[in-house]
Amino acid sequence: VATFRLSSEQLSSQDHYDFGMRAVNTVISAAGNMKREDRNGDEQILLLRALRDSNLPKFLADDIILFEGIVSDLFPGKKVPVPNYGVLMSGIEKAIAEMGLQPVDGFIKKCIQLYEVTVLRHGLMTVGPTGGGKTTVLRCLQRAMTD
Repeated sequence: VATFRLSSEQLSSQDHYDFGMRAVNTVISAAGNMKREDRNGDEQILLLRALRDSNLPKFLADDIILFEGIVSDLFPGKKVPVPNYGVLMSGIEKAIAEMGLQPVDGFIKKCIQLYEVTVLRHGLMTVGPTGGGKTTVLRCLQRAMTD
């Protein structure tokens, strides 16, 4: 709750930002799913990962830096290990090649973020400027998950 309170005070005001009870519920659900997968895992790390996975995809670049500062203050010394996406990552790389695209780190990261959001939420919307790659990310992830 402190994370959302600080985020609502410090991050820019955007229509798609949600720091209310729905956001808290999403983080709790995500943390619960992670706990079921890793019963012996450090609960602070699981909570930190749930916070990041459910919030980072919707933040603007400048707000990501502020959010990272907030969570590092609330979870001092805790680092989230990089998850192994294995089959998904190879599927994304294959889809990128088949679509004639370049495997740019930022694009791959957006594909992973979209995947993480679909796991956490029942519905979503992609927002951003025209030509920003929203549809291409969606189609790439779709191809990666169906091939």
